[in-house]
Amino acid sequence: MNLKGKNQINKDFNFSSITDIVFLLLIFFMIASSLAKSHDTIEVKLPNAKGKTENKNSISVTIDRNINFFLNGVIVQKSQIEKEILGILTKENRSIILKSEKTVPIQDVIYVMNIANKNSINIVLAVDARESE
Repeated sequence: MNLKGKNQINKDFNFSSITDIVFLLLIFFMIASSLAKSHDTIEVKLPNAKGKTENKNSISVTIDRNINFFLNGVIVQKSQIEKEILGILTKENRSIILKSEKTVPIQDVIYVMNIANKNSINIVLAVDARESE
């Protein structure tokens, strides 16, 4: 007795549509990642050193070659930097990443370090991890 009906399901699966979608997603994410920009885009030439320290919760203080002070990418007057730092820091997040151009006078770097020391804030100096030639 033949119980099979006329309508049979095709068991073969066509992968061409899935591969098209995967390649389109791959192209999309490659383009999107190349266009993504960091929120801290101040161009600074950092000193060279070995080692690596990274903390996503820290705030960044940047001093550019024109002795402009930036706090998380926003320009701040030198006289207001301590007040701004203390306004941003929380009890859990007590660290600063200091990024300074090589040509910045050391007294400007020490100024920020003294603010951190006076207020019991951890400070990390950002350096270029590439080997110096």
